[in-house]
Amino acid sequence: MSFYATPHQQRHLRACMVCSIVQSYSKFQKDGCPNCETSLELRGSPDAISECTSQVFEGLIAVRDPTVSWVARWQRLDNYVPGTYATKVSGTVSFYTDTTINQYLGLLDELTTIPFWQLPDDIIGRLEDSGVRYVPRDGSTGEEEA
Repeated sequence: MSFYATPHQQRHLRACMVCSIVQSYSKFQKDGCPNCETSLELRGSPDAISECTSQVFEGLIAVRDPTVSWVARWQRLDNYVPGTYATKVSGTVSFYTDTTINQYLGLLDELTTIPFWQLPDDIIGRLEDSGVRYVPRDGSTGEEEA
């Protein structure tokens, strides 16, 4: 099995927003995510691939043996399959409404939609139901500030 992507294929690479494995869109379509398939059900689902993977990622790590690699431990990859992983996955944009930011800044009296990067709430709920604790791969904590 080869993980090599030619320059032409690189524009079709996507990273899983849960485990950060990097594969082509067609590989996610055909095989799903080798680490998260039971929770995300990406195989054969373009909508799930769009929601749970991203073309916006930084850095690549090639992991041959995740159990002994300090880099794999550092990136929380030590329980995953060998492969190519992104160091940071920014995700796709979702929208939420926040009145406190508007009150604090005094900019608007009405609600404003502010973008941020994360998985949709229903997917996060599905992960939690299957015993997977979702930690964003974009460097944030994933917790809203009070």
